[in-house]
Amino acid sequence: MSDERTIDEGVGGRDLELYRELIENSNDVAAVLDRDGTVTFVSATVERVLGYEPDELVGENAIEYLHRDDREAVTEKTESLRADPDEARTVEVRFERADGSWCWLESTMRNRLDHDAIEGILVNSRDITERKERERNQRKLAEEYRALLDTSGDAIFLLDVESVDGDTEFRFVQLSSGYETQTGLTTEEVKGKTPREVFGEERGAELEANYQNCVDRRKPISYQEELSIAEDARFWQTNLAPVVVEGEIVRIVGIARNVTDRVERERELRRKNDRLDEFASVVSHDVRNPLNVAQGRAALLRAEFESDHLEPLARSLDRIESIIEDTLVLAREGAAVGDTEPVSLTDLLGCCWGVVDFEDGSLEIEDDLTVRGDPDRLRHVFENLFHNAAEHAGEDVTVRVGRDGPRTIYVEDDGRGLPADRRSVIFEPGESSSADGTGFGLSIVKRIAEAHGWTVTATEERTGGARFEFRNVEIR
Repeated sequence: MSDERTIDEGVGGRDLELYRELIENSNDVAAVLDRDGTVTFVSATVERVLGYEPDELVGENAIEYLHRDDREAVTEKTESLRADPDEARTVEVRFERADGSWCWLESTMRNRLDHDAIEGILVNSRDITERKERERNQRKLAEEYRALLDTSGDAIFLLDVESVDGDTEFRFVQLSSGYETQTGLTTEEVKGKTPREVFGEERGAELEANYQNCVDRRKPISYQEELSIAEDARFWQTNLAPVVVEGEIVRIVGIARNVTDRVERERELRRKNDRLDEFASVVSHDVRNPLNVAQGRAALLRAEFESDHLEPLARSLDRIESIIEDTLVLAREGAAVGDTEPVSLTDLLGCCWGVVDFEDGSLEIEDDLTVRGDPDRLRHVFENLFHNAAEHAGEDVTVRVGRDGPRTIYVEDDGRGLPADRRSVIFEPGESSSADGTGFGLSIVKRIAEAHGWTVTATEERTGGARFEFRNVEIR
């Protein structure tokens, strides 16, 4: 090419050899443009970088190979370069490769129009496509982070992790809008500060210990903490995750969820359970003991004397004992189950039927089933249902138990059934339609069923009797 010879004539001998070696092995593409932007020279590296033979570009206007959105910027840079030839100009442009694809080039332009050997604009271009893709991905991640911080209802916080004189130092970088709303703290208030500077020496030290634990373990951790920032924001379920760059932990991302309501509900529930346990203990000891004495004395009186008052007295004492038993079951056992196991419903029902005083009643087990549950608690369920059937349908009642669908079992009798207006209230404690009933039996049934994850409803048997359906039962 004539332009290569022009450059060759300005460079001689060993310098020329060095020049050629640098140009041919460089990752950059060197080109010379005349005043109109026409390519007068391009280095051989253009084939490796852009896929063109040098002769394909010489004589072409470089602007035609640029993306339309980048042409104006290049024109402005070129004009400013002509006006001020002493300063180089750098521009990032999209350039069409020989195969039709696009790449990003970082081009540095220098005015060499007055140079005898060059007589044009010297352009050195480097392919920065990978860098631009990384930058794009980083911008995307930054936008996602920003969207997360702006929209999440959880309290999200970012901490920089720095090593200072051998110790690890944590400094706040950013808080999410959810964090700011729930705590009243803002990014502006805490940015660049340590936890001790924000929350005080004692509390800050506790927070830093958790952050240090995350750094030491080099993996996400989760814990519950108490941080009294506001009246309704005291307890937090916090998750920390380390950000590792080139093997070093440079940041911690924290997500804290306000669980104050849940913790306070749990504490109130524990207080209620403690009171309930105290009540059960009183009933079990302080009431049962004098009751046993009264029952014993009544039995002695019945043996020694005849009186119309003794039989009602004995029945009343027995009723008190039934109320005590049901109350203890409801207080201590109704809402909890022990270890669950496969339970043969046929065997369990046989045991339960045996403890119920039926003279002429019958039990029909229509399906041989095995369910998963706590056998001791399930005995309370079926014994209470059988007692309920005896009370309302008579001692000659027929009770049927079977399966209705993949996860439903039923218990039904052939008695007079349940009035529709009472089906929604019969599971409430103390609700009984029998003068001799305690009103706790079906409440016990409901609570034990729910403790197993079941639901129970009262409906009508196909011939008009009472029917109880248990759903969400694990049947094997």
